[in-house]
Amino acid sequence: MVKAGSKSEPQYSSPDERRSKGKALRDAAPRSAHAGWKPHKNRRDPAELLKESNEGRLPQLVPIRFGRMMQSPFAFYRGSAVVMAADLATTPVSGIQVQACGDAHLSNFGGFATPERRVIFDINDFDETLPGPWEWDVKRLATSFVLAGRHIRLSESDSARAVMEALCSYREHMADYAQMRALDVWYDTIDIDRFLAEAETASQQTRARAEERLKSLREKNTPEFLFPKFVQHRGAAPVIIDDPPLIFHPTKEMAPGLESHYAQGLAAYRESLPEHIRVLFDRYRFCDLAVKVVGVGSVGTRCAIALFMASDDDPIFLQIKEAGASVLEPYAGQSRHSNHGQRVVVGQRLMQSASDLFLGWGTGANGRDFYVRQLRDMKISVIIEDFDAADLRAYGRVCGWALARAHARSGDPAMIAGYLGSSDAFDVAVGEFASEYADQAQHDYRMFIRAIREGRIVATPE
Repeated sequence: MVKAGSKSEPQYSSPDERRSKGKALRDAAPRSAHAGWKPHKNRRDPAELLKESNEGRLPQLVPIRFGRMMQSPFAFYRGSAVVMAADLATTPVSGIQVQACGDAHLSNFGGFATPERRVIFDINDFDETLPGPWEWDVKRLATSFVLAGRHIRLSESDSARAVMEALCSYREHMADYAQMRALDVWYDTIDIDRFLAEAETASQQTRARAEERLKSLREKNTPEFLFPKFVQHRGAAPVIIDDPPLIFHPTKEMAPGLESHYAQGLAAYRESLPEHIRVLFDRYRFCDLAVKVVGVGSVGTRCAIALFMASDDDPIFLQIKEAGASVLEPYAGQSRHSNHGQRVVVGQRLMQSASDLFLGWGTGANGRDFYVRQLRDMKISVIIEDFDAADLRAYGRVCGWALARAHARSGDPAMIAGYLGSSDAFDVAVGEFASEYADQAQHDYRMFIRAIREGRIVATPE
């Protein structure tokens, strides 16, 4: 037993002391050092990095991935986290670590239902999550707002204002979290009412559209709605409808677990679930599985939807996603989890205020790691093409808030707040970085398109 007052007794620093430590980090990494972007002299060809990232993917789906990326510079940016990870590794950092998202662009934020059926706003993609510098997520988010603004043809000043709203929101909410009790930080959520209040400057039309989409999703993102859309009966057996090349049943060569009805993978997944969720999961029987192409950066990885039934009128769809090494690993260090599905799940539970009931992981008969969650559980994603300048600014505030909340859960909010300070010095510096790195991303996109035209990359436009 440790006696009170002994040297072995844990020492606790006050928020003020931790803020002072964060502020002191500016000596080695001034906030102004984050400004601007200049490519490293040994910067690798982005096209080569993208081609390397296809290793292990289903080769017939890779052209679809590149076809989606060629649609616009913003789409290219969404699918090229591996390129920015290499670039961010050459930029200054304060030295404060958090559980980083690894791909915190604005399209990876959105609404979804909690196990209690409340709709909340949060980060919703964690394929690249890994402990790392908090600045990397902030810079990727800020750059995405510049590219989104350019994509919807806003002026540079309007795009810059949206970036500054996101950065200011991150800084101010981090200051709030620095003052909160640890449990209160973990209990904090951005529910739909708080989301709409934060986005109060969004146009009335956009707010009405968001509320209408929420109402529609409550009705449609249910197993009862999805069942007739995705399933047909062959005799007495329900099977998922093929819609190649985006939904199709795998061959035995593609899926070694096919003949056993994926018994090994499902058993591993079941073991990853909390005991009380296993009781619920055991009420369902496996019926069918099909490959389903999703997202942009994930295209080509082994992603699938699986149908389970508890009775004839009681279906559930689970989404299964292959999990490989994070794009951050070469620069932030190897994950402490040997299973990359577990890496994703642990990171998600650390960063999200509420996670899916069926979130779990496993390894399949093919030796590949995966994680599982419900399919479309009232998931709401933004359509930036519907945005005007006010909408983008409002969305920036909410994304900045959500990212600050996620980082405050796994990192030290007082230290980050101390480093950021109360002025806009960091905001201005990263705003400058975001503008210049967006230029870099657009240049990379043009080189990507050239590689497609020269036949060095094969792309199938949709």
